[in-house]
Amino acid sequence: MSAVPPVSIAALRGVRLASGDLVDIALDGDEVLAVVPAGSPLPETDGATLDLTGYLVTAAGAEPHAHLDKSQSWDAIQPPFGDLERAIDSWHAYAMTLDEDDTLGRARSTALRMLASGITAVRTHVDLLRGDDALTGVRALVRLRAELAGLMDIELVALGGPTVPDEVFEAALDAGVDLVGGAPHLADDPIADLERLIALARRRDVGLDLHTDESLAGFDTLAAYAAAVTGWHRPRTAGHCVRLSMMAETELDVLADGIRTADIGIIALPITNLYLQGWGVDRAIPRGIAPIGRLKTAGVRVAAGADNVRDPFNPVGRCDHLETASLLVSAGHLAPTDAMDAVTIGARDVMGLAVAGPTAGARADLVAIKADSLGEAVAFASADRVVIHRGRLVSRTTVSTETAAPVALPVPTRSAAPATAP
Repeated sequence: MSAVPPVSIAALRGVRLASGDLVDIALDGDEVLAVVPAGSPLPETDGATLDLTGYLVTAAGAEPHAHLDKSQSWDAIQPPFGDLERAIDSWHAYAMTLDEDDTLGRARSTALRMLASGITAVRTHVDLLRGDDALTGVRALVRLRAELAGLMDIELVALGGPTVPDEVFEAALDAGVDLVGGAPHLADDPIADLERLIALARRRDVGLDLHTDESLAGFDTLAAYAAAVTGWHRPRTAGHCVRLSMMAETELDVLADGIRTADIGIIALPITNLYLQGWGVDRAIPRGIAPIGRLKTAGVRVAAGADNVRDPFNPVGRCDHLETASLLVSAGHLAPTDAMDAVTIGARDVMGLAVAGPTAGARADLVAIKADSLGEAVAFASADRVVIHRGRLVSRTTVSTETAAPVALPVPTRSAAPATAP
């Protein structure tokens, strides 16, 4: 991480919008002040001017569902390839040995990779661990949030199973965690655990972010979740929701109506669920991605994230919202514009963050990507990026490629045919 402090930005010149228009953008502190045709006069504000000719600018990426405490643990664990149950078992065995500083180091490395790709807001779940010290991961990520406060916004979700007592959740919230999380569909009594988590969040007056219906044919908790939080004033989201991809249209329509009424944001997690789902199927392996295109059409607030990065739940991952967007196009059948919305505007919406993007009055959280169009940005995901958080330059990556000049190769000559024996 550089020792150079963030630089305040007054203007971006020559950038292209997703619409294709070339514009100049004036920033005033953490707000976009004006967007005008390229070359037009801009109001003067304090800060540096960036010439971003050749770049496309969008709202900065947001990661609405991460697990920074688990990230980059694959090499240390060497877990078996397999489904959700195998991933959980291998993680729980390793979690008994976790060290706070090691957790912080891995989480920091992942968060900075996210920042370099243009993600300026992250909501991360953190496990309430088994054993004598349940808050090892919590302390590590509270430290990370303080360390990166000037570079990115980090929200923390307490992730505990049905055997984690309420007092451990309470201790995590007291230590600085923002929301209550869990995976009630994995409990022996899913509805009882769901009701417990909702009651805990209500008692502490904090939001909820639950892992929900995380298998193709598993227990249904989303309908009960929606019924229980309708009319509540705190943010509520549901991640995974892969069971919805197996529902008939009429059945999904009924559920979507309840989700919309409850104002639950649905977060699809394509890369992890493509890895975890369908292991027992011998043909026509299902995609296992929440159908956010259909949900959005039904009026549900939707977003998408990457979930796990190089841990037992997902052995790969690039810490890049454009990777998630690309998967939404190829495996989720979204148009590139809708896919990009899901990892930027939609993600910030379900996280309860201020609207950001290249629009006057919006939060100046922006990413500029070396590309001529939005489709090119999603397809090629150039690493050449400029990242602005709250009106300040927080990361810039410039890639240099050297390719040898073409050289005409000598035309091979045909050798004489070997003599044949008489």
